[in-house]
Amino acid sequence: MRTHAASAAVLTAGALAALTAGPAQATEYSSALKLRGVQYDAPGRDSNNCSTGNTRDEYLTIQNYSRTGTVNLRGYVVKDAAGNRFAFTANHYLQPGDYVKLRGGNGTDSDAGNVVYRDNCNFIWNNDRDTIYLYKPGGARADVHSYTKSGSDPDGNGYVTFH
Repeated sequence: MRTHAASAAVLTAGALAALTAGPAQATEYSSALKLRGVQYDAPGRDSNNCSTGNTRDEYLTIQNYSRTGTVNLRGYVVKDAAGNRFAFTANHYLQPGDYVKLRGGNGTDSDAGNVVYRDNCNFIWNNDRDTIYLYKPGGARADVHSYTKSGSDPDGNGYVTFH
């Protein structure tokens, strides 16, 4: 990600850090909702078969980092670098500090179980590298993170933590 400034003297230490950050780093947007982490490589051999596959084991965790405000996910959109997208079309409320796992595959969404299913058995996150975008209902970017298998996942377990 590149940031443009009028002159190098105007760059703050924080902006300079954003320019030189590694792939798992991102610009901090003013949003209570942030991408907490992603299980980009589901354990086992990838199979997107709806009944016997492991698509459900691939998930994105989104957390409400607000101390006081409840956030409704309805209208939020998640995309990847290739343009795959998922829109939260139903009400799903996240209390302060609460999170939701956006899982592949089919299932029953549950506020109590902190899960929303994409109702799609295809994998969305690439196993080698990807960029994940979270957009607010009005279209403004809430958060974005990139990862690479070699640079962001030193233990090779297929999970990367962002926040």
